[in-house]
Amino acid sequence: MTHDILLFASLALVHLLAVASPGPSTVLVIQAAAGSGSRAGLLAAFAMMVGALAWAAAALYGLQMLFARFDWLYVALRVLGGGYLLFLAVMLWRHAGPPLPAIDPGAPRKRGWRAFLQALLLQLSNPKIMVFFGSIFLSLLPGDLPGWMEVAVLAVVAFNEFAWFALLALVFSGGTAQAFYRRTKRWLDRIMGGVLGLLGVRLLAAEV
Repeated sequence: MTHDILLFASLALVHLLAVASPGPSTVLVIQAAAGSGSRAGLLAAFAMMVGALAWAAAALYGLQMLFARFDWLYVALRVLGGGYLLFLAVMLWRHAGPPLPAIDPGAPRKRGWRAFLQALLLQLSNPKIMVFFGSIFLSLLPGDLPGWMEVAVLAVVAFNEFAWFALLALVFSGGTAQAFYRRTKRWLDRIMGGVLGLLGVRLLAAEV
């Protein structure tokens, strides 16, 4: 029992540190929360959790071995992921100038689901997430993992992902953060677009 607790604690810590490291997911959640409010930010956080769970399950159940056997599949997904990041970067740059539109009653719901879809596509289009899960699972988990432990591992992943990104969403959807975003939207959107563009180029240029 003590060994299992230490194992899960190690897994949770390593994964949480990885989730908290700045990356495209962080940029997207912050932009959604600051630009469209807490609903959009929390839906983006939920999408990050769903996407991470999909990759974690894939790592647990052998998709990494498929990538190792078919290099072109990993490369194809990486190219799609890098292209999607570049697309988001271009969209942020294009819409950096105009101020945020006036909010109508249906806007928060529409922008919330748009943020969810963007975040989910971002997570699912980055195979490096699955490679990360595969590496920490191989290094920390026993080979003969029982079913209950697989469920517990996925629960740890889900909790870390949603807790961190929901915290970001709530912090950056506050009145002070939103007022700051409205004043500096042009430059913040361009900075965030530039960051996403660089990460997209990095993903495209990365070695298999």
